[in-house]
Amino acid sequence: MRGDDTRPHPLTDALTGAVMACLTLAVIGVEWGGLDLAGGIAVLLAGAAVALIVPRVGRTGKIFVAVGLALTAAAAVVHGDWRTEIAEGLAKAAFIGAFFTALTTLRHAADTSPSIARCGRFLAEQPPGRRYLALTTGGHLFALPLSYGGIALLGGLSLASASKEPNEEIRLHRIRRMLLAIQRGFISSLPWSPLSFAVAISTSLIPGASWGNSVLPCVVTALILVTLGWALDTIFKPRLTTTPPPRKPSADNWSAMTPLILLLAILMLSVGTLAMLTGIRAVGVVIVVVPILSAGWILIQSRGNRVAELGRRAAHYLTGDLARYRGEMVLLMMAGFIGTVGSRLLAPVMEASGLDLTVVPSWVILLAFVWGIPLTGQLGMNPILAVSLVAPVLPAPEALGLTAPELIVAITAGWAISGASSPYTATTLLIGAFGDVSPRHVGLVWNGLYIVLAGVILSAWSLIFAALW
Repeated sequence: MRGDDTRPHPLTDALTGAVMACLTLAVIGVEWGGLDLAGGIAVLLAGAAVALIVPRVGRTGKIFVAVGLALTAAAAVVHGDWRTEIAEGLAKAAFIGAFFTALTTLRHAADTSPSIARCGRFLAEQPPGRRYLALTTGGHLFALPLSYGGIALLGGLSLASASKEPNEEIRLHRIRRMLLAIQRGFISSLPWSPLSFAVAISTSLIPGASWGNSVLPCVVTALILVTLGWALDTIFKPRLTTTPPPRKPSADNWSAMTPLILLLAILMLSVGTLAMLTGIRAVGVVIVVVPILSAGWILIQSRGNRVAELGRRAAHYLTGDLARYRGEMVLLMMAGFIGTVGSRLLAPVMEASGLDLTVVPSWVILLAFVWGIPLTGQLGMNPILAVSLVAPVLPAPEALGLTAPELIVAITAGWAISGASSPYTATTLLIGAFGDVSPRHVGLVWNGLYIVLAGVILSAWSLIFAALW
């Protein structure tokens, strides 16, 4: 993150890794065993992790922590049970930190995988007729195991591929279209993937919601986002002043995709099966399954003493690699904390104002999420913060005339649109850096028509699903 202290701090990095590893184990104890002791330990470790990291993060991270401290002081003044509210906020931060730590183990394993690099190169080298669809599908698939690392990998490979084009006009158009394909593929994974924060946070905040009862309509949301992006790219092809030369086909073939598809199949089957057999929510299963799968992937890549290599890689991840994500960790964890504590402070204010959300038409609630999350994203509000602030003050879905899956469809749709439009999200920041334009230009100019149409179509889909469900 911009402004972070990137100098090596071996002791602090090692302590941070140890705290996050213990925090993850404590959250696993809560998710899998409902252990009160583990919950208390997780709360303490979440606070310790933020305290360790915050001196080395940039201005935005420090602002988030300052806001969190201000809300803590406000809660202490206003509410007698403020300690419980702070503990709830830290518990949410602990879960987000554990979820992030688990996901980044998979990114760490993928960094040294030749098969992943080969797959990305193959997608980036597709001829114009099928390049967009290949890259947007690849962006979607890579997002599942690699999260934002998928954008970084495919974006870098796409730039390398486009740089071979000598005509500047063609090269610039190609870079823009390739980067948008990757970004739109990525954000289309947010509504349905059990590895996305959109699913993890929204299903944990809406009573009765789960990945299992929401995944099918959210897959429809993903298909809408992918299809819309491909249609716009096909319809609005740039008008070139010169005819591009024929492009040589990739030297590779579609078998390059096999390792990635196999990895995703194992991941989805493991998470789905364990969630069904154990009754544990999918995001809780993810925190256990992903590190185990990552360890297996590293063992497959290793040569010689595989166990020793796994130990070396685990130590490197905890003492160094994990610390590289300190900026993301602080923002995500504090967003969860601020949203949780802020919603507790907001609830009495709403009650005193006489605002009764149960009399608001259900369709207004759904559209407020589809459009409200992207709008707050323009003001710098992370979707985690926006959803964590609003969702807890809502009445139960039934009181609103809705069901949990209907709310999840609307929330994750708005979350995905925010991922393509907000100049403060990692997706637009990364795409802007690769395309040498500002994040706001990516969100409002490159994606302007896309986000308007996506908002309209996903609004219609949210209402149609609510009517049919």
